[in-house]
Amino acid sequence: MKRWFYNIYYSFPVQLLVVHLRSNLLLLGMWILFALLLSGSLGRKFGFQYLFLDPEYLGEVNFWSFYFVGLAFGSFFMSWHLTLYLLTSHYFPFLASLSRPFTKFVINNMVLPLCFFLFYMAFVFHFQRYYEGLSFGAILVNCLGFLAGSITLVASYSLYFQFTNRDISYYEKWGAQPPNLSRSFMPGRRRVDLEYIKLDTSRWKVATYLSEALQPRLVRSVAHYDSSLLMSIFKQNHLNALILQLLSMMVLLALGYLIDYSPFRIPAGASLFILASVLTAVIGAVTYWFNEWRGTVIIAGLLALNFITRSETFNHQNRAYGLDYQSPPASYTVEKIQGICGNPLVEKDKAATVEILNRWRRKVAPAGHPPPKMVILSVSGGGLKAASWAMQAVQTADSLTQGQLLNHTALMTGASGGMLGMAYLRELYLRQQLGQPLPLYSRRYVDNITKDLLNSIAFTIVSNDLFLPWATFETGGYTYHKDRGYIFEQQLNENTGFILDKTIGDYREAEQAAIIPMLFLTPSIVNDARRLIISPQGVSYMMVAPVGQTHPSTVEADAVDFGWMFKEQNADNLRFLTALRMNATYPYILPNVHLPSEPEVEIMDAGFIDNYGMISATRFIQVFQDWIRENTSGVVLLQISSSEKLEQVAPSGGRGIVESLINPLGIAGKVLERQEFEHDNTLGFIYDILGKEHFDVIRFLYRPSEANKLEASISFHITEREKEDVLSAIQLEENKASLRQLVQLISPPVKQNAARRYLDE
Repeated sequence: MKRWFYNIYYSFPVQLLVVHLRSNLLLLGMWILFALLLSGSLGRKFGFQYLFLDPEYLGEVNFWSFYFVGLAFGSFFMSWHLTLYLLTSHYFPFLASLSRPFTKFVINNMVLPLCFFLFYMAFVFHFQRYYEGLSFGAILVNCLGFLAGSITLVASYSLYFQFTNRDISYYEKWGAQPPNLSRSFMPGRRRVDLEYIKLDTSRWKVATYLSEALQPRLVRSVAHYDSSLLMSIFKQNHLNALILQLLSMMVLLALGYLIDYSPFRIPAGASLFILASVLTAVIGAVTYWFNEWRGTVIIAGLLALNFITRSETFNHQNRAYGLDYQSPPASYTVEKIQGICGNPLVEKDKAATVEILNRWRRKVAPAGHPPPKMVILSVSGGGLKAASWAMQAVQTADSLTQGQLLNHTALMTGASGGMLGMAYLRELYLRQQLGQPLPLYSRRYVDNITKDLLNSIAFTIVSNDLFLPWATFETGGYTYHKDRGYIFEQQLNENTGFILDKTIGDYREAEQAAIIPMLFLTPSIVNDARRLIISPQGVSYMMVAPVGQTHPSTVEADAVDFGWMFKEQNADNLRFLTALRMNATYPYILPNVHLPSEPEVEIMDAGFIDNYGMISATRFIQVFQDWIRENTSGVVLLQISSSEKLEQVAPSGGRGIVESLINPLGIAGKVLERQEFEHDNTLGFIYDILGKEHFDVIRFLYRPSEANKLEASISFHITEREKEDVLSAIQLEENKASLRQLVQLISPPVKQNAARRYLDE
C-alpha cells in the first residue's frame, strides 16, 4: 500500500498538480471560475451559464455554435499548457531528455482539463435534455461539435510544434549544436533554470510519467547530459510557444476589424474562453520574465497603463453617436443647472407639452365625449427578459382593449431592456398609424427584440476593445471609433429590421401630433447622480420639482434636459439607437458614454437611479396635475416589472467572522429594493394629489412558472425556454386580474364583454 501511494504521489501528473497548487493558483483559478460559471454558482442571475450550455451562432444553437465554443476552448486549453510549460518545465529536467517533451508534458498535465471537460459535457447534457427538451441525438451532435472544435485547434497547434520543436534525439542524431538563445531570456531567470537542471532531481521528485500511449514510464537520470544542451532545448521550445501565442493575439486583433460581419460574431461563451487564453498568456509571460518581481511589475504596468490612457490618443472613450464633439463643449455646471429654477424656458416647454396633450385629448375623446383616462406606461429594466415581458404585456393588453391602450397612452418611460421593447413597439405602432399594414400583435416582433445581443458584444470586447478600438465609422456627419457600444447598436438594428435607425429629432413631429406617445429615456449621470432626460421635446420642467419655479432656493434640480444642455452640440442629431444604449448601459458590458461637456460627464444605465421609470412618471403627473384634472377622468399608471416586487428576507445568522465583516456592505446591493420603497412612497403622494378615484396603479409582474422554478436571467441573451416562461407569465392570475381592470377602465362598454370572455377562459 505504501509503495502504491508512493508511485501515485510521485507520478508526473500528481507532481504537476502540486506545483500548480504551490506556484500557479491564479492559472488554476481560471478553471475554477469557468466551473462556477457553468454550474450557475456564479452569475446565474445574469445568465452566464447559458453562454456555455446554450450558445448561439447566427441565431441558432447547433453543431456550429458548439464548434466555435470548442475551438475557443481549444485555444484556452493550449494557452494554459503552453504557459505552464514555460513556467514549470525547468523544474523537471528529465523532460528535455525525452522525445517530444511538450507533448508528454501536455499528456501528464491533463488531469484538470479532463475533469473540466467531463464536468462541462455533463452539464450540457443535463441542461439540454431537461431544460431544452432536446433529443439524445441532437445533444450528441452538439457535444460532437464542441469536441470537433477543440480537436481542430489542438491539432493545428500540434502540427506547428511537430515542424518547429526540436528534442534531444534531433541533436544527438545529427550532431548539431543547439541555437544560442541565452540573449533572448532574462539572465537571472536563466541562472535559476540552469541550477535546477544541474541538480538532476530537483525538489520536485518524479518517479514515473505517462507516455503518448498512456503507459507509465520510469524517469531516468539526466546527469550525463550537458546541462546547457538541456537548457537550450527548453529555450527553443519556449520560444516557439511564445511565437505561437503572439501570432494568436495578432489574429485576434485582425478579427476585430471584421465585427461588422455577422459570421464573425462568434458565441459569447467562445469569446470568454478566448479572453481567458489571452489573460493566461499575459500572466505567464509576466511571471516567466520577472519571476518574484511579477507582482511589482503588474502594479507598475497598471499604473503606467492608466497614465498613458489619459491621453485621447490611447483612450478612445465611447461617444454619443450623432453629437458634435468638435464644437465648443457644453458648460455643465451646478449654477447653470440650478438656474433652470424660475427660468421662463420651463413655462415655454410646459405650454408646448400641453399642446401635445390637447391633441392627444382630441384624438382619444373628441368633443362631446366624456373625458378619457390617461395612461402612462412605466417599464422596468432587466435585459432581454424585460424587453420580451414588456412587449408581451402591452401587445396582449392592447389587443384585448381593441387598440385602446396605446391610443390612451400619453407617455412611456422606464429603463434598460424594458425600454428596448417599448421603443420597438412604438415604432411599429407609428408605422401602423401611418398606414402600413403591420400585424402589431405578431409574435414575430417579440422574437426580433429578443434575438441575441451578447455574442457580438463579447466578441468585440475580446477582439477589439482590449487592444484599443482603432477602426472608425461615420454616422450623422461625424466620425467615431468602433467598439462594443457600436456593435450593440448594429446588432440591435439588424435584429429589429433597421426600423429604429433614426435620430431623436425624427420623432418630434409624430409626438407633437400625438400620433404616438411621448417617450422619455433617462440614463444616469455618473458625475453627480442626476438623471439625463432624453426627448425630442423640450422637457426642462422635468429637471426639478414644480415648487422650484416659485421657490428656487428650496429644492435642487435632480435631472438635466438633454436637448437643452446639448443644443449647440446638435442634440437633435443624436442617434436613437445610441439613446437606447445610453439608457441600457450596464457597467463593463457596455461602455459608459462620454458627452461633449466641460467638465466631461459620463452616462450609464437608467436603472441605477430609476429602474422602473417611476420618478419620471410621477414627476410628469405632478407637473401637469391641473391639466389632468380638467381634461381627463384620471390617470392609469401601468407598471410592467420583470422581477418579483416582494422578496424574501435573507437571514443574517450563521455567518463566520469574515462574512460578518463584509455583511454591512450588503445593503449597497439593495439599490432596486430601496427604489421600490421610495416609489411606493411617491405613489402615495400622487393618490393625495389626484384623489383615489382619479388614480389607478395596475401592475404586470413576471414570475417564473412552477415548471421552470428559476427566474429568467438578466442579460442581453435569453434562451428559448426562458423566453417561453416569460411570455407565459401573462396567464398568471394576478396578471389576468390586471388585464380585467385595465379593460374595464379604458375599453368602451360594448367591447368589454369579449375581453372578459377571453380572460375567463
